[in-house]
Amino acid sequence: MAAHGVTTSPATSGERRPRTRSPLRTVAVPTEHGGWSLTAEPALLGLLVAPSGAGLALAVAAMVAFVARTPLKVVLVDRWRGRWLERSRLAAGVLAAEGALIVALLAVAWVTAERPFWLPLLAASPLVVLELWFDMRSRSRRLLPELAGTVGIGSVAAAVALAGGEATTVAWGLWAVVAARGGASVPHVRTQVLRLHGRPAPTWHSDLAQVAGAAVVVAGWWLDAVPPAAAAAVAVVAALNLAMVRAAPKPAKVIGLQQTLLGVAVVVVTALAA
Repeated sequence: MAAHGVTTSPATSGERRPRTRSPLRTVAVPTEHGGWSLTAEPALLGLLVAPSGAGLALAVAAMVAFVARTPLKVVLVDRWRGRWLERSRLAAGVLAAEGALIVALLAVAWVTAERPFWLPLLAASPLVVLELWFDMRSRSRRLLPELAGTVGIGSVAAAVALAGGEATTVAWGLWAVVAARGGASVPHVRTQVLRLHGRPAPTWHSDLAQVAGAAVVVAGWWLDAVPPAAAAAVAVVAALNLAMVRAAPKPAKVIGLQQTLLGVAVVVVTALAA
């Protein structure tokens, strides 16, 4: 490699060439690592509470939709900026294939579901549209679209449960649990990552999210939609987040792993209590 006009080999320079992502990987693979967990948790919860073939089809469709958001974002951004590049064509092809798979999975769910499951998905659609609106303007890292996407994807828990024949009240309660847990996690992680990089990050953003999440599940418990154990699990996680945000921030991977494990714990406790 060249440095200051002198050509040296990687072996003699001790330097490593930076790895470049393939064009396909760039337009097809999500970079939001926490999104995998926030998408999988509601799908898993719905399946644990009301397992069914239709629910499994919806759960897989949700994961494919999460992956498909990456090429969709590329297409939206490029169209918004009035351009159509080689990456745009590649992303459109990937999106078409993934969109066809989603349609097929929804058709399977529609035919085999024990109960109609569309209402939670329709209720979440404005949140999804809001998230895509920010995506199109390359502002998807802001707090509002991240919260909208997190709460919106939580509707999958309700849809999967309904498809498996679960009662409506229980299904909506599952959405409340994952939305409260995920909605509290997003501001907490953002605050911790900002602190990790030495940037201003007042803890009240995270604190408010924890209080709001706990309030949602308490309201759900009061309405007999959320089991007491599930409400207690979300409240315990909120208390842990309140404590962790005041400690020295951990590396980003550790923060993400902590939140994933807490999310799985909430899912397990809720499934056992439902």
